[in-house]
Amino acid sequence: MIHSDKSAGDSSVANVARSAEQVASSTRQAIHNGMDDVSTSLDHARQETGTALRQLVSDSEALAHRGMDKVRDSASQLREKSLHAKDVTTHYIQHEPVKSVLMAAALGAALMGLLALMTSRHNGHSGR
Repeated sequence: MIHSDKSAGDSSVANVARSAEQVASSTRQAIHNGMDDVSTSLDHARQETGTALRQLVSDSEALAHRGMDKVRDSASQLREKSLHAKDVTTHYIQHEPVKSVLMAAALGAALMGLLALMTSRHNGHSGR
């Protein structure tokens, strides 16, 4: 009877050991599958991130080129308008020299008056 109890106990231990080995094997397999899934997901994310960054760089470069083109066009237009204003002013001064001198004097006086007004207000505020 003791011998059969020992055999039954050995059998139970063997069953528990077999079950533990199966659980460990299943756990190892699940961990391995999980690691594969994580690795695949990271590779995919890395590829997507690289693609997105390349697109961002491309879009940024295109935007910078468009901005530079706009600045260049605006500078060209400003230069043309400035030359036109210079030509009109030169023509006016040549044809109306007295009026031109009077207008320049009036503008100078107005600017001096404005400057004097701003200076007196500024000095009044700094004393407080």
